[in-house]
Amino acid sequence: MAASYLKRAYSSFAAHVFDVPPRLLALLLFMILLFLPLTKPTQSIQLMLRDTFFFAMLAASWDLLVGRTGQISLGHALFFGIGAYGTALLYKYFGLLPWVTIPIAVLLGISVSPLIGLPCLRVKGPYLALVTMSLPLILSALIKYGPVIPITGGEMGLGPLPSLIPTEIFEKMGFSYRQSLPLVELANYYLALILLFVSSIILYKIANSKTGMVFVSILDDELASKACGINITRYKLMAFTISASFATLTGAVFAHLITIVNPWFLTLTLSFSPVIVTFLGGIGTIYGPLVGAHIYTILDRYVLEKMVQLPYLTYTQWMYTKLLIFAAIVIVLIIKWPRGIARYVTDKLQDLEKARDLDERGRWIWKKYKKKETK
Repeated sequence: MAASYLKRAYSSFAAHVFDVPPRLLALLLFMILLFLPLTKPTQSIQLMLRDTFFFAMLAASWDLLVGRTGQISLGHALFFGIGAYGTALLYKYFGLLPWVTIPIAVLLGISVSPLIGLPCLRVKGPYLALVTMSLPLILSALIKYGPVIPITGGEMGLGPLPSLIPTEIFEKMGFSYRQSLPLVELANYYLALILLFVSSIILYKIANSKTGMVFVSILDDELASKACGINITRYKLMAFTISASFATLTGAVFAHLITIVNPWFLTLTLSFSPVIVTFLGGIGTIYGPLVGAHIYTILDRYVLEKMVQLPYLTYTQWMYTKLLIFAAIVIVLIIKWPRGIARYVTDKLQDLEKARDLDERGRWIWKKYKKKETK
């Protein structure tokens, strides 16, 4: 009985994962990241990957909105900041625990998204991009406005916030405070990885569901979709709300991991970064931003930080210079691989499944085959 059940489970798993290149690529990436801590990486690498997981979640939520419905948003940091400031203010003024403030912050983001989405979706194209880009700047200016600085903390921000996994948990198990710190970081790493894994599956399922197909029809031809009886405004608002909810969740959890909230959560750099990451991995795929986020991090933390040294620039100038360099890299990659790196890899995996004639496999295979025939 158990053997037949395991056999059916394996057959189903193989049919739904191994035979679908995007899912296989995502599974391989997840397994690598799952067992990576066993290699005992440095603390900086572990923290870098933890931050990358949240960055990938933010980019994947942006991809659902832009890659599936074509609603160009350049202000995704707005909901990231709403989640962060929402959970921080609830903790500061009501003393609620993180596991209570985070769901409330997500509900706040879901409630605010229709109020923002309805007026924004009345404009299209570059006008929509400009409107959405201005929203996090407005909220950032309000946070730094004189009369509300005692509430929001202004430039200094709010903190320290309580950690999601405090050291007291491990101290009760018999570990010392110093021994508990690396265990807390390891627990935060796996928490971020599980959150990324679950969020990616949900977003992927939504993108490939019947609702996701309606999103794609709006992207392809909005007028034809409307002629077929589809409520365009309803589905656009639905995509906007789903995308905002995951961005809010990402900001709320990330705020408790770094234990501080400041106007950085609403910067233009954070709004533009998901755009670069998504185009780097492959727009409209959901799995593309997951790959693109890790490529982006490698370029950001190692190539540009370690190899490119521009000491005459200030920190702010260097941040914007890096953004320009990333934009140039994305332009080159779009010319080389217009569909993104992740989609290029999955296309190659699909090509391997197709039967091909010997003359299509290269001259060396053909010569080897001819030698075997002569023997």
